[in-house]
Amino acid sequence: MPRSALALRLSLAAAVVVMTTLAASSAVPVSALSQAKNDKVYVPDRDAGLTLPIVVGEVKPTYTAAAMQAKIEGSIFMNIVVLASGRVGDVTVTKSLDAEHGLDQQAVNAARQWTFKPGTKDGQAVNVEVTLEMTFTLRK
Repeated sequence: MPRSALALRLSLAAAVVVMTTLAASSAVPVSALSQAKNDKVYVPDRDAGLTLPIVVGEVKPTYTAAAMQAKIEGSIFMNIVVLASGRVGDVTVTKSLDAEHGLDQQAVNAARQWTFKPGTKDGQAVNVEVTLEMTFTLRK
């Protein structure tokens, strides 16, 4: 088989794989833990009669080697949605400490592993958005 025909067949096969992957990924939710678009998320300052979620399991973020070498310390603030199941849904960094050396991502990864007794409204477990602060401190 001539090289040009082989290259064409490989290119077509690669294109089919890419298109299949894109089609499959658009049909599957990015995160099984994310709340559906139609699920209401309650906010403590806005919604009255809300009982806040209570932390039952937390995971500490870890320093990246680059952040340790750069001696970065401080806090990252995130808005997280505690789902009615007690798991963490969406996580959004609202005040970054370090996107360059990976501390923001480490904090997000840790937050996604936290578990809660869910917040309630009218006696029912509901999705609640709360602010979470994670602090990075180097040992001296």
